[in-house]
Amino acid sequence: MRFGLVGYGFGGRYFHAPLLASAPDIDFAGVVTRSPDRRAELGKEHPTAAAYDSLRALAADGVQAVAISTPADTHAPLALEAIGLGMAVVVDKPFALDAAEARSVIEAAEQAGVALSVYQNRRWDSDLLTVRRLIDTGALGDVSRLESRFERFAPDPGPPAAGGGTLRDFGAHLVDQALLLFGPAEHVYARMTARDDDFFIAIHHAGGAHSQLSGSWVQGAPGPRFRVTGTTGTYIVDGMDGQEAHLVAGRTPATEGDRWGTEPEHRWGHIYRGGPGEPVPTERGRWDTYYPAFAAAVRDGTPVPVDPWDVLRTTEVLDAARASAAAGTTTRL
Repeated sequence: MRFGLVGYGFGGRYFHAPLLASAPDIDFAGVVTRSPDRRAELGKEHPTAAAYDSLRALAADGVQAVAISTPADTHAPLALEAIGLGMAVVVDKPFALDAAEARSVIEAAEQAGVALSVYQNRRWDSDLLTVRRLIDTGALGDVSRLESRFERFAPDPGPPAAGGGTLRDFGAHLVDQALLLFGPAEHVYARMTARDDDFFIAIHHAGGAHSQLSGSWVQGAPGPRFRVTGTTGTYIVDGMDGQEAHLVAGRTPATEGDRWGTEPEHRWGHIYRGGPGEPVPTERGRWDTYYPAFAAAVRDGTPVPVDPWDVLRTTEVLDAARASAAAGTTTRL
């Protein structure tokens, strides 16, 4: 399958292009970018990939599918343009600026009969996959509370402009993971700074579990990535999944083979039952499976790796969080 990319900023360059270029059964055709600097970087890093001036030019060259990795406010318009050209579409997170915009893209794709998915790659983080295994096997008993954090320290000049702000950027992943683990949200309470560089979201899930989610660019002492509490134990893991750092360093599934996504033992989490922690082997992270699964969905009609209707529900929670923070009240969904 010939697959293209729109945008060659940080996300396109490090999170999409290397995984497209490494994916079996995918021909990474090229990138839509008019920036001379981006074109020079593309030529150096992916010399067989072409640079295109527009989505229309990409489609005219026979490209069947496209990933959109551009500033958040362009995601929906570009997705609608690609759908109109008959191309299968992957949209980077945040999917859209609000739920109404997200719904319009989903409905357009369904009416056109083209595949649409959202790049919620952190569903395949090593730590989240480990949490899912522990919940599914009952290793923690009945799980009642999830604490999940994306916290970093970069106060000057603050959060990056791309991504729609910290709530939509980090929150898109944190909320998606919480809903994946515990199902629909019933109540949402949130607080955020005026600069949108630090937020907290509390979700009461319809099934009874509680999620406490934190995202920050100004946290000088980041907390555990996950703390998951059940009736028979608590799982804690520190630090971030290593796949992002590997891609930024130029390591890809093609260069690493079966080592891709594995975490060294010193980065494993632990289960605590009132005493010293018991180390828990971390699952292998599998960002490399997303694009092959999407290509199979386009080719064979199998389900896309991330259902956009799932991400609509994530977007509804983010809308509710913003409303809660503005009003200082709990929002019911």
